[in-house]
Amino acid sequence: MFPVLCFGQTAEEYEKSGRKKYYLKDYAGAIADYTKAIELDPNDAKAYYNRGNSKKNLKDYKGAITDYTKAIELKPDYVDAYNNRGFSKDNLKDYYGAITDFDMVIKLNPDYAAYVNRGLSKYYLKDYKGAITDYSKAIELKPDYADAYYNRGTSKWYLKQDYCSDYKKACELGDCNNYNKFCR
Repeated sequence: MFPVLCFGQTAEEYEKSGRKKYYLKDYAGAIADYTKAIELDPNDAKAYYNRGNSKKNLKDYKGAITDYTKAIELKPDYVDAYNNRGFSKDNLKDYYGAITDFDMVIKLNPDYAAYVNRGLSKYYLKDYKGAITDYSKAIELKPDYADAYYNRGTSKWYLKQDYCSDYKKACELGDCNNYNKFCR
């Protein structure tokens, strides 16, 4: 008789397998692998973050928020975890919670996308002036970002301000939907 040797996978190997499954859109399989990675290394913020992404793609926003929160506990400056937790909160219509997360993203890494994300949460709350301020900051940081012009134009439309100049710029950058619909 020969002894049977089994070599267990490491947390890193489960994480790598989870990433492969994630990119193949096998989110349930990815979650299973990330869960095994977490069991082997419960202090791996990245495994929680990646499992949260898989849950988010399955529209399990509450589960995703739980994983992003754990990733943030383990790594308090985890910008991507704050950002994706904010998106998940937006999907659950917790716009104030999303704004809090996007505020943290801006504090840690003030890039154009964070302002667009926060602006969208403000837009959902019908804080069109606040949304315009955020979209304007995004445009200041990245003047060729069509979504920021488009979204700012839509916020201006609700306030009965000149929106066509923003829709026109968005059209110049490739998004002509509202410009063709409302400004021609």
